[in-house]
Order: sequence, then C-alpha cells, then structure tokens
Amino acid sequence: MSQKTPPETRDHFVYFHDITTRWMDNDAYGHVNNVVYYSWFDTAIGFFLMERAELSIESSTVVGLVVETQCRYARSVAFPDRITVGVRVAKIGRSSVRYELGIFRNDEIEACAQGHFVHVYVDRASNRPVAQLPDNYLRAVESIHRPNPTA
Repeated sequence: MSQKTPPETRDHFVYFHDITTRWMDNDAYGHVNNVVYYSWFDTAIGFFLMERAELSIESSTVVGLVVETQCRYARSVAFPDRITVGVRVAKIGRSSVRYELGIFRNDEIEACAQGHFVHVYVDRASNRPVAQLPDNYLRAVESIHRPNPTA
C-alpha cells in the first residue's frame, strides 16, 4: 500500500475469520506467497456465506463466481503467524457483491494486506446471473454492508 493510503484497521471490518498459516504457505523468500492471500480471501467469504447465507457447497442453487480480485500488500506474513481475515461488503448489486477484505497478522490492529473480491451470483444449473440475490444471501451481505468504513 502506498504511503498515501495507510492500512485500514480492524474496526473497519464487520465479519472476521481466523486462519493459521502453514509451513507450506511460505515461499523461497521466507514469507507467505502472494497467491495464498487470495485463498484466504476466498476461504473467509466462503465461511461467511456458509454461516450467514446457508450456502451449501454441494447443493445451493445459487453460487458466487469470482469475476474480479485485487490485493495490496503492506507487510509480510510468514509461518507460524496467525492471521485474521476481516470482511465487509462495500457494494450490493442486483446479482453481484463487492467484498472488501483485510489480512491482520497475530494481534496487530493495522492490516498487512487489503483487497477485494467481486462475486457475480449465478444459477448453478445455467451458470447465468440471477435476476436478483436470493433473500438469504441479501440478508447476509446486508448484515456486513459498510459502503464507507471511515464514516
């Protein structure tokens, strides 16, 4: 993250999911490889949807497809750090949701990395966007909707 944009703090996020780093997450440079951060983002959102929207990976008729991702890194994370992924929803569309995420190392207040995921929710059978988010998904994402976290 540039110095113009300081890392956000835990209080800017609404939902949290803990993940323990693994030895295999470290790369040849001695820190967690960048691709692992995207896996953490995906995992946190998946758990959120299972807990709050009753997503069933095997049988839900509506599923989210990732259409856009981004991550900015401020400080390294390395095994055996504990991390917490903070999640909030920045935008809710007709069939899409923009999740914003922060990676927090151990008990640190400022994010080590921040990013976003955009899901387009589709009918599992047709793979086409839904006309609107089902009520259970809408209630879940509205519960962590925070379009302007600094307000």
